[in-house]
Amino acid sequence: MTTTSSAASTATAADVVSTTDERLARLSARQRLLVRPEFGALAGAFVVWLLFAWQAGSVWLSWQGTATYLDRSAGYGLTAVAVALLMIGGEFDLSAGVMTGTTGMFAALFAVHSGLNLWLAMALSLLIALFLGFLNGVMVIRSGLPSFIVTLGTFFALRGFNLWLTQQVTDKTQVTGIVDTGGHDIARKVFASNFVTIGGVGFRVSILWFAGMVAVGAWVLMRTRVGNWIFAVGGNRDAARMSGVPANATKIGLFMTVAVCGWVHGMVVLLQTNRSNVIEGVGQEFFFIIAAVLGGCLLTGGFGSIVGAGLGCLILGMTQQGIPLAGWNNNLYFLFLGVILLLAAFANEWIRRWARTASRPTVDVPDTAEVAHAAATRTTTDD
Repeated sequence: MTTTSSAASTATAADVVSTTDERLARLSARQRLLVRPEFGALAGAFVVWLLFAWQAGSVWLSWQGTATYLDRSAGYGLTAVAVALLMIGGEFDLSAGVMTGTTGMFAALFAVHSGLNLWLAMALSLLIALFLGFLNGVMVIRSGLPSFIVTLGTFFALRGFNLWLTQQVTDKTQVTGIVDTGGHDIARKVFASNFVTIGGVGFRVSILWFAGMVAVGAWVLMRTRVGNWIFAVGGNRDAARMSGVPANATKIGLFMTVAVCGWVHGMVVLLQTNRSNVIEGVGQEFFFIIAAVLGGCLLTGGFGSIVGAGLGCLILGMTQQGIPLAGWNNNLYFLFLGVILLLAAFANEWIRRWARTASRPTVDVPDTAEVAHAAATRTTTDD
């Protein structure tokens, strides 16, 4: 009888603890949605679209309005996607903006003033971009300095070098004559043409480049081993290294990815305008970071979403184009941008704290008397 009672007591306690833990550890569908890093950006994009649909009316809802803000969003997203990956990996790159003008300048100089085919000139420009990204990564790793400081130095160095070089070669800060170079027509189709025309309005291929980058970036981050490495080095670099993650190679690779995306952005701008302007992209590095933050990326690294960063770019594009279409003062853009940035940052932090509390299982240990009573009742019934 005593043995039966003891066994029943143990089984009852285990049943109660197991049932309670499983129930409290499970998140509802609503909670799972809210804890997604891109949820805030999705909600924000929807609200911003509704706001300008209300204020701008038919102009905003037209194909022309849609093409305008999508193209503007792509202008941010061509580089912001890679910047978001880098931020999730725990680093910043303030030279991401100037990379647009740098790569466009080198491609234009090689094609126009060296007589190279434009495709070869673009390939050489890509190699230079890869080297600059590699250099940024190595300097951050070897020096141990914050990437904010290292890449800020790279930003000023490139900006000054670009101005000096173009003035030495052309006596200007621009390089023209791209349209007359070999390979221009095909290159323009790849980087600067309209991929579809709807209602007489052309949608630029840069939108496809942007969408493709978001898709590839999201797949790498969520479905590959490299994505796990990025989250790991962003969360704790030393712990990731001790776990076998190639932390240094991962971070250098992320800097090189930013440079490659900056090169794509540079080629798009170069072939859309048919000229190179060395100050192109300067100042946009902060917009890339803002887009990533709007998309749920933390400034401390280890958390974020590429889809969210893409939605953040969409918010920026809609805001920049929606304000003049709504007839508002253009100076309100930065006010609007600052407000939504603060709201996004506060909302992301609140959601993360709430998610940690909601998903933490709290197991109530059953009272000893209740367990004994349940065991005795079960034993009596069995007898």
